[in-house]
Amino acid sequence: MKEKLMKLVFLVAACVSIAMVLLICIFLFANGIPTISEIGFLSFFFGRTWKPGNNLYGIFPMIVGSVYVTVGAIIVGVPIGILTAVFMAKFCDSKMYKIVKPAINLLAGIPSIVYGFFGLWVLVPMIKTLFGGSGKNVLTASILLGIMILPTIINISETALHAVPESYYEAAVALGDTHEKSVFRVVLPAAKSGIMAGVILGIGRAIGETMALIMVAGNQKVIPGSLLEGVRTLTGNIVLEMGYATDLHREALIATAVVLFVFILLINVLFSLAKNKKTA
Repeated sequence: MKEKLMKLVFLVAACVSIAMVLLICIFLFANGIPTISEIGFLSFFFGRTWKPGNNLYGIFPMIVGSVYVTVGAIIVGVPIGILTAVFMAKFCDSKMYKIVKPAINLLAGIPSIVYGFFGLWVLVPMIKTLFGGSGKNVLTASILLGIMILPTIINISETALHAVPESYYEAAVALGDTHEKSVFRVVLPAAKSGIMAGVILGIGRAIGETMALIMVAGNQKVIPGSLLEGVRTLTGNIVLEMGYATDLHREALIATAVVLFVFILLINVLFSLAKNKKTA
């Protein structure tokens, strides 16, 4: 009876989770799709002007801005995160591990607004000194976002590395490989599925991040011509204007959320397909 009861509890919990996702989908698409149709698909997705006062709702600059910042965060965060996970799983001694692990967990618990203040008071002046300009640009936002996704990538990648059977490493060493080659040529490839999951979750956070980016990205509704120009992301556009938006303006922001939702869904699907292809 206890096993049947717990099975029922787990089933209900899973169904509730699925129901929440479905409700979010229904709300977003029921409100967003008609708005996109009203504005016009091409005008909404490829329009370069966002002026609610003139009924111009083009989100293309925000789409490009989100892509730029996310790609920059991947370039900064993914290599550092994976290498840190490898160090913690296979190279770090117990004394240092007791220092590094809590520090990584602390990074995961820091609120976004605190990261934003760090970027505003440390990264922005640094980039301004090195490259000129205001310091609030794509480069600053990418560096800050790369730092923010590190805990997710590190923790999941480390877990994946620990899950690889020790016999893999031992067999590689027995065949004459060094410790470094055994880790990078045998253990790391064997853990690629879990590491990919960590990267996907990190990218999901990068796309959905808002408050920290608002403080350092510049919030300019234009397509940036370089890394040193300001940018506005999809999430930033929603947060900055939802407080006073009404009527079609509000519906356009909900439609923007639909685009954001679809982006995250597509990224998950593409990574899953790539992972399955490599496995096959």
